[in-house]
Amino acid sequence: MSDFKSLGVTPHFVKSLAEIDIKRPTQIQEKTVPFLLNEIRDFVGQAPTGTGKTAAFGLPLLHQIDPDKAVVQGLILAPTRELAQQIKKQLFKFTKYAPKKIFVEAVFGGAKIEPQIKALNRTTHIVVATPGRLLELVEKGVLDIQQVKTLVLDEADEMLSLGFKQDLNRILKYAAGQRKTWLFSATMPEDIKKIIRNYMASDAMHIRLEEGGKLNPNIEHRFIQLPVKEKFRVLTIFLRRNRDAHGVIFCKTKAEVRNLFESLNEQGFQVAALEGDMTQKDRDKVMRAFKGKKLKVLISTDIAARGIDVRDLAYVIHYRLPEQLEYYTHRSGRTARAGKSGVSLAFIVNEEMPLMRRIENELDIRFKKLEI
Repeated sequence: MSDFKSLGVTPHFVKSLAEIDIKRPTQIQEKTVPFLLNEIRDFVGQAPTGTGKTAAFGLPLLHQIDPDKAVVQGLILAPTRELAQQIKKQLFKFTKYAPKKIFVEAVFGGAKIEPQIKALNRTTHIVVATPGRLLELVEKGVLDIQQVKTLVLDEADEMLSLGFKQDLNRILKYAAGQRKTWLFSATMPEDIKKIIRNYMASDAMHIRLEEGGKLNPNIEHRFIQLPVKEKFRVLTIFLRRNRDAHGVIFCKTKAEVRNLFESLNEQGFQVAALEGDMTQKDRDKVMRAFKGKKLKVLISTDIAARGIDVRDLAYVIHYRLPEQLEYYTHRSGRTARAGKSGVSLAFIVNEEMPLMRRIENELDIRFKKLEI
């Protein structure tokens, strides 16, 4: 088995990785890092969420930065504020022992723009951004991305499903200098293929993980078949049996999230809700408590949960199955991150069986029946 040094990563980065307990490359890192370090070409990587993509593109990007040039040289686009912050934190940790300081800033919507403008006025080598806020800063003349040498699109399919298609097209035109583009995605819908055709070189390198490239193989998919009226009772049994485990329960609507939150609260469970109508301040407060392990269980809609990256999530529960396959992929991808294993458990009523079979067929997975 290879290590990061054998992939071509410099010793000071290897030392930083070891300090945060990243010692062996994941499959996507093993396939990606040597290519991105040595080739001046566009790149497309298809790999499930939670397989270590941040280090796969982050380490080669950091190698390419010239710390003596006080200009933005790398630009990373991410679908959500949470993911942008997460990437910035990871890159900061990777650079702990770098001989010269590499400055990374994260900019995103849902927060005041003035402090972000102030931060960008200082030396910045890499910007991690959500598409909407990036465009705002570019169009205000605050941020110049003309000298960006490498543009990274992370979770590209999520950006499109969140409605950033027009923004992405505009950004790709703004940054149309002599740049490399690295695109990472869990799935490859037609709109992603169109971006690859329109904005990336025809000789772009394509790498796809062998395990179907859609879902992390460390996730175990299970289902419980039950009548609607039994769902809540069975959920409480599951939560009591797994009271020390960290997990997320997914609902289809904001109303369902609120109702489930209130019902579980009444039963004495320590849970929190995350849904689209919450203020950013309240969302941040919930996420701090959840990441800090003060809360064991988070109840969320699909949109609110985008970009959640919490280590050691033991399970996700689909209180209702999503109609869209991408939502099942992204929900399940919250667990089994960074080489760990996890469970994706669906509560299935009879009329959802055809939907479950479709998910099995299209994602090439098999659900195991769980009896309670």
